[in-house]
Amino acid sequence: MEDKKNISAEEAVKIIQSGNRIFIHGSAATPVHILEALQKRHAELKNVELVSITTLGSINFNDPLYRDSFFINSLFVSENSRSVVNSDHGDYVPIFLSQIPQLFKNNILSLDVAIVQVSPPDAHGYCSLGTSVDIARAAVDMAPHVIAQVNSKMPRTHGDGFIHVNKINSLVWHDAELPEIDYSSKSNDAVIQIGYNVASLVEDGATLQLGIGAIPDQVLKNLTGHKYLGLHTEMLSDGVIPLIQKGIIDNSRKKINIGRSVTGFMAGTKKLYDFVNDNPEIRVMDISYVNDTSVIRRNPKVTAINSAIEIDLTGQVCSDSLGTYQYSGIGGQMDFMRGASLSEGGKPIIALPSITSKGLSRIVPFLKEGAGVVTTRGHVHWVVTEYGIVDLFGKNLKQRAKELINIAHPDYKQLLEKAFYDRFKTR
Repeated sequence: MEDKKNISAEEAVKIIQSGNRIFIHGSAATPVHILEALQKRHAELKNVELVSITTLGSINFNDPLYRDSFFINSLFVSENSRSVVNSDHGDYVPIFLSQIPQLFKNNILSLDVAIVQVSPPDAHGYCSLGTSVDIARAAVDMAPHVIAQVNSKMPRTHGDGFIHVNKINSLVWHDAELPEIDYSSKSNDAVIQIGYNVASLVEDGATLQLGIGAIPDQVLKNLTGHKYLGLHTEMLSDGVIPLIQKGIIDNSRKKINIGRSVTGFMAGTKKLYDFVNDNPEIRVMDISYVNDTSVIRRNPKVTAINSAIEIDLTGQVCSDSLGTYQYSGIGGQMDFMRGASLSEGGKPIIALPSITSKGLSRIVPFLKEGAGVVTTRGHVHWVVTEYGIVDLFGKNLKQRAKELINIAHPDYKQLLEKAFYDRFKTR
């Protein structure tokens, strides 16, 4: 390792020039220390394009101070970039998570610099991308210049995330706690019932994929009586830990990566980050592999559990926007909904509370004007609310609408039944 690589964050970001396109490592691996140094240069820079999926930690891209300096071209919108992405100083790229690496490899979004966060190098000079390999693997491979925040608190994870120091141009040594998310604190009565309903669909020997949020976490709490479960998921959180420790998730019935839990990234508490550190049972892989439909379908009984913002009476699912307002992104929902449907005995599941926090129905006659359809009605199978479970696969439009009305909130059933009649001219 050359000493000249070991520099401060302020020195490292001097390489960045106006008009450059910069990749930012995401989720719990967001390199906040280096990004703060980059933001301090805002007066010197114009139109630096920042590309990333979800970013976490105490960094704010929404501040108007940075609007002329940085353009946020988001691949999955997060809270700390949502305002700017929905302004003329940012935008969103609709894309399946599995295909984001192609943007870098095929120079559709050619990168000038990748800013990542890694574990310290081992005896052989290899650092680890730690909690988030996902799209970062391809970004590091393709960027001509790599800046890495080296953090002793970043877990060393097994899988595709190893990077030799020879590949890294600048090493910024800075220890900091990783951002934490505790989904268990966001539960309520509806989420508890949904978790129970979804868990009733999970069979012994199933391979699980779980999206982000309180519902997947609640589902896991209801699986303590299951056996031989597998895990092949784009992300994981704390909820999997007790199931792995108790041998409930043992990955023994999978056809690939037998005995190993596979993920693309993780976000949770320090307990999770400690659990995955140097744990050979957990493999953190390139997202183009994890979310590849042809890979997903090879495992048995793939049970994909994802959520939505709203669903219309024909089964169209919006999970990334509030009308025209871009809230999150497509992510890996469609990768796994399709992969699960092709898996032998698989179950693609959309699970959502029947109403929003403001008391509005999530099952609607029509999606909001401008809403993005993430999962088409041709891909939807199981839909779960706190009021029940329906399977829309093979159902015609009228049958689908009736099924969805049955699991809607009671306060909205009359409105939905009227919408049914207005559309189909029958009861």
